[in-house]
Amino acid sequence: MLLVGENVDLLLWTLALVGAILSAHWGADQLSVPLQKLRQQWGLSEAAGAALVALATASPEIGTNTASALRGLSDIGLGNLLGSNIISVPAIVVVAYLANRRRTADSPPGSPLPDRHLLRVKREALTVQALPYLGVIGVAALLTLPPAWQGLQPIDGYIMVGIYGLYLAQAILRKRQQREPVDWSSREVWVAIAGVLALSFGAYLTVTATENIVSILGISQLIGGLFITSTLSIAPEVFATWSVARSGQVTAATASVIADNTATMSLALVPLALVSTPIDDMVLFLVNLGFVTLFAAAYGGLIHLGDDRGKYSFATWEVASLVGLYGVYLVVMLGLII
Repeated sequence: MLLVGENVDLLLWTLALVGAILSAHWGADQLSVPLQKLRQQWGLSEAAGAALVALATASPEIGTNTASALRGLSDIGLGNLLGSNIISVPAIVVVAYLANRRRTADSPPGSPLPDRHLLRVKREALTVQALPYLGVIGVAALLTLPPAWQGLQPIDGYIMVGIYGLYLAQAILRKRQQREPVDWSSREVWVAIAGVLALSFGAYLTVTATENIVSILGISQLIGGLFITSTLSIAPEVFATWSVARSGQVTAATASVIADNTATMSLALVPLALVSTPIDDMVLFLVNLGFVTLFAAAYGGLIHLGDDRGKYSFATWEVASLVGLYGVYLVVMLGLII
């Protein structure tokens, strides 16, 4: 049972986390217009544009893991990395689906309306994002699971930076389109920079708050990272997805989750690797890495299969199935924790 002083501390740290979310909300809202302009100016596909915006939306996870590594709290960072790559897939697809429905409902009378019950995406969401992401997960598993080099070492960080560079290059170079002239105002540039800074603002505070909350609740840092830090870390993705999907960039909004997860699974591993993070609970790590892989495969598989009305889409039941899969994950985790 928590004492009165502990209840006050818990409330204060929770309020601090809410403040970080509000900062992320504002920052993510500034990304939809710059994303669209960059895509037009550089002749990039929507999926490639998602890879660019992921460098901003993944900054909370990268910043959080950097702070956790510097403070000797690597379990929080490891839990944050795995947890955010699990919850983000159903969360982002659901938000994109709902935003698309809202967009169709708000369309002017007489304008062509997409199917409100079908979230259509372009094929590149599978080929440029989902399949390379599965490859990144495979490399991460290869670097962390074999007994000979179990855990994370500095060399793993250097390898993951190289892997991310290859992913980013293929995303930008594939499916190039005609460049379009774009005008940038100085205000747009500064607001976009401020948005990125706002997304990154809560990193140190998030780690500190998680450390204090798990201490007050008496749970492990890994569990705190899996369910507290990771849930808050995906807040920028959620807000950015809603904004981008409402602007009509449905593929960019939906593929952003995979682009963000790819950045998290590679770049967010780097600070943990540089301080040589061991894996103390291999069963818990294996289960979570397995679900990371399962959600990535489900995302790609559902896009490929699509619906009877056309491939490369999410129907209502497919969106619901991702939510159901997350429910299975929660049941499995509850069984491991209890």
